[in-house]
Amino acid sequence: LPSPILCSLPQPVTPELLVSPSSQDLDLGSECPEDRGNWTGRLDFLLSCIGYCVGLGNVWRFPYRAYTNGGGAFLVPYFIMLAICGIPIFFMELSLGQFSSLGPLAVWKISPLFKGVGIGTILIVSLVAIYYNMIIAYVLFYLFASLTSDLPWQHCGNWWNTDLCLDHHVINAGNTTFPVNITNTVSPSEEYWSRYVLHIQGSSGIGGPGRIRWNLCLCLLLSWTIVYLCILKGVKSSGKVVYFTATFPYLILVMLLIRGVTLEGAWKGIRFYLTPQFDHLLSSKVWIEAALQIFYSLGVGFGGLLTFASYNTFHQNIYRDTFIVTLGNAITSILAGFAIFSVLGYMSQELGVPVNQVAKAGPGLAFVVYPQAMTMLPLSPLWSFLFFFMLLTLGLDSQFAFMETIVTAVTDEFPYYLRPKKASFSAVICIALFLMGLILTTEGGMYWLVLLDDYSAGFGVMVVVITTCLVVTRVYGMKRFCRDIHMMLGFKPGPYFRACWMVLSPATMMALLVYNIVKYQPSEYGSYRFPVWAEVLGILMGVLSCVMIPVGMVVAVLREEGTLWERVQQASRPAMDWGPSLEENRTGMYVASLAGSQSPKPLMVHMRKYGGIASYENTAIEVDREMEEEESMM
Repeated sequence: LPSPILCSLPQPVTPELLVSPSSQDLDLGSECPEDRGNWTGRLDFLLSCIGYCVGLGNVWRFPYRAYTNGGGAFLVPYFIMLAICGIPIFFMELSLGQFSSLGPLAVWKISPLFKGVGIGTILIVSLVAIYYNMIIAYVLFYLFASLTSDLPWQHCGNWWNTDLCLDHHVINAGNTTFPVNITNTVSPSEEYWSRYVLHIQGSSGIGGPGRIRWNLCLCLLLSWTIVYLCILKGVKSSGKVVYFTATFPYLILVMLLIRGVTLEGAWKGIRFYLTPQFDHLLSSKVWIEAALQIFYSLGVGFGGLLTFASYNTFHQNIYRDTFIVTLGNAITSILAGFAIFSVLGYMSQELGVPVNQVAKAGPGLAFVVYPQAMTMLPLSPLWSFLFFFMLLTLGLDSQFAFMETIVTAVTDEFPYYLRPKKASFSAVICIALFLMGLILTTEGGMYWLVLLDDYSAGFGVMVVVITTCLVVTRVYGMKRFCRDIHMMLGFKPGPYFRACWMVLSPATMMALLVYNIVKYQPSEYGSYRFPVWAEVLGILMGVLSCVMIPVGMVVAVLREEGTLWERVQQASRPAMDWGPSLEENRTGMYVASLAGSQSPKPLMVHMRKYGGIASYENTAIEVDREMEEEESMM
């Protein structure tokens, strides 16, 4: 029902202040959330967050980072950084999404001056989605290759092998009269990966990628098809798929762990993984590595958490969910370390070499070392299939989040045009990203994948998170943000969260950013060094998302009226329609007094702009003064 204030306003002014022409006849607050959709159950959201956070990095990055940074001692800085950076920023993103029911672009109605942060986020997520799905395509390739009685990377003697190839069975024969220098040889699994799967010998470098590998191209097409079918109906479909993709990896991980610890030499690898070296804690590098692991493992700054939370009901207990997901993610990483290093310990004993000579991180672990270890086990095709099926489900969950973030962000910007055609729009996005990813299916595609992995997200995501933290606490106001959370959850965040949001989290993120700049190293893949033009391209790719922030500021300021400072002030205030999306959730300062508006303060700003009544002008000044007094008390 229209409020008395709305009825008393001059009719000619009203259409200019509406969000859409169609809202002249419709109740905007009740219509949009219904069209937007919600999770069909509470577990949908929780499992989606777990699936998003628990990804490939838990399996192929955490164990390696742990053993190279003090073993068991690494857990000390890891959990400290989880408390300082991970949990508070995670909770902040969920709170922003759930309170506003908006995606990572539209959520910047909280302060339109900084909408460029949302644009930067979408650029980052789009670049990551391109190469992340290529990794899933590699996993599919190995998954199909495991459907055989004899794994193709088990022996030498294939057309892709070279004279340097050395079968581990030769070493395992125990022939002491045949000296083997393993450092001058290449395993069958490594040559299978580089010379058969990638066929990298057909490329002259990143500037000469060679021909398209059609088997990889088909795997990439299949990967995008799976992703599209799972996000076809938005969270209603992806929310059901995660019941399998978020839980099944744990079953396989436990199976691999049980099989791993029963192998001969397994405890050698586990000791190597967990033996604490407390002297490492005196090194700043260890603390930085711990913060980086937390930062990327939880997926903060990529918009996925905010997007998922935006489909929650207004009073969903995201405080509880924050601790379940963040601690569950940490425990999963530690568990994965046991599963990986127990097998590497067995492998090192079989080869007669130290564990550190077989331990690798990233694709080297997933596509070279672990597949080689699988060939040493009885029923090796079965264990190989299970391992790659686990990687597939881990990767798909994260890819669902990336795609849902992009689609939600754009459809929330144009709800009246794109929401009815969300399935078609999702198809267009998937096709576009597939075509842009074709360069990754070439013989030199791995060079491009490394470039994207090194530059697309690192620098930009940190700037996005730092800016978000500062805008919410300084521009929007800590007291107002805590009051919003109180509206949702029934309590305000305690001193721990406020201290982290105000000081600890942004300071730690700044330290990470400075560290990454100071310790910058050019990209490389094996012995290949990237040319200067490729480095410049990578840097531009990373900086592009950051450039969107000042560009967005300029656009926001130009849209306002008055002096420069007045424009900045008006653009930094919440938009007219900022606040809870449903009318029944608008209480206190968010009680609707204008179509499309829930907040008196931005309402008064716009009434001054369009010419309002003197009494509202006085009220606006009083509201401004009260807000300033509250924020100064903080």
